[in-house]
Amino acid sequence: MWGLMLDGVLSRRANLRRSLRLGFLLPLALAVSCGPALAQQAQPAALPVGTVAAEKRAIGRTADFVGRIEAVNRVEIRARITGFLDEVLFRDGETVKEGTPLFRIEKAPFEAAVEQAQGALERAEGTLQNATSQRARAEDLLRTNAGSVAVRDQRVAEEKAAQGDATTAAANLKTAQINLGYTEITSPIAGRIGRSKLTKGNVVSPDSGVLALIVSQDRMYVTFPVSQREFLEINTNQAPSSATAPKVSLRFSDGSSYAEQGTIDFVDVSVDRATDTILVRAVLPNPSGKLVDGTLVRVAVHGNEPEEKVLVPQAALIADQQGAYVFAVEDGKAVVKRLKIGGESGAYVIVEDGLAGNEQVIVEGLQGLRPGTPVLPSPVTPPLSGRS
Repeated sequence: MWGLMLDGVLSRRANLRRSLRLGFLLPLALAVSCGPALAQQAQPAALPVGTVAAEKRAIGRTADFVGRIEAVNRVEIRARITGFLDEVLFRDGETVKEGTPLFRIEKAPFEAAVEQAQGALERAEGTLQNATSQRARAEDLLRTNAGSVAVRDQRVAEEKAAQGDATTAAANLKTAQINLGYTEITSPIAGRIGRSKLTKGNVVSPDSGVLALIVSQDRMYVTFPVSQREFLEINTNQAPSSATAPKVSLRFSDGSSYAEQGTIDFVDVSVDRATDTILVRAVLPNPSGKLVDGTLVRVAVHGNEPEEKVLVPQAALIADQQGAYVFAVEDGKAVVKRLKIGGESGAYVIVEDGLAGNEQVIVEGLQGLRPGTPVLPSPVTPPLSGRS
């Protein structure tokens, strides 16, 4: 009896131990069998991205500066006499030709001054004529011993005084005629005229300041300061008249480019000691009048010898506190490539350092991209080359 009971207890203990072992091994087996699946679930999915190959291209050396547009001819119109302004003969902002009448000052007082000076000249000429006759008579009397030397000398002095008065009267008449001519102010150059600072009825004089400003339109200058190092790099020390003078192109503040190119025609003869820069000037055609005197522009100076550079689309460029960089695809993952940028060429940026060429640079799908993210690259159409 007791033996049977003992056997039952031992049997139950053995079953329990087997159950415990199975309970411990089962989760372990499940974990081992499900491990690869869980790891596969933890692996992030590859992001689809669009790529463009970094391109090597021979481009000319380019240096960028900030410049200012200047008119070749720039004239401030001022009054040269004092009088009432009778007429303003132009519309503000219109294009005028050389010699076009601009302002008319009241003429009547100046016409009267001319007539008065003319009368004074006629009186002086009459006095001179009489003095000349008296001098000749005195000389005739002296030759016949009927006159004295003293009288002859007095008549000679009177003639010279009359001659001086006639010369002064003639000069006064000329001055009056010049002043009469100043009553009509004409344009000394061809160009666009600004707004009139005074209107009809005002008194104008040389102290009235600038009445209007005229600037020539075609051609235009752009001037920009160049540091010593950059000056040597772009070889602007060549004679401006040389056929190899560097070319320049302009870009406006909104990013658009000016269609015409210009040529450097002048390099200043001395360096500004305060800034250690030298002033350089280029001349550009302006047939459409798009260049406006005083405008700030970006100036790109193009060297003569092209160099092979790596170009990437501007759409791929990202910037942070450390500088510019792009994402490139390597072994199916996105990697960061830090760049040294050397300027722009149309829709591309010129890479001085950071890329060797032919790298697959990501231009689409950059949102949320991180270094090391798996990517699924697909080529996209690169932007058109050339300066925009």
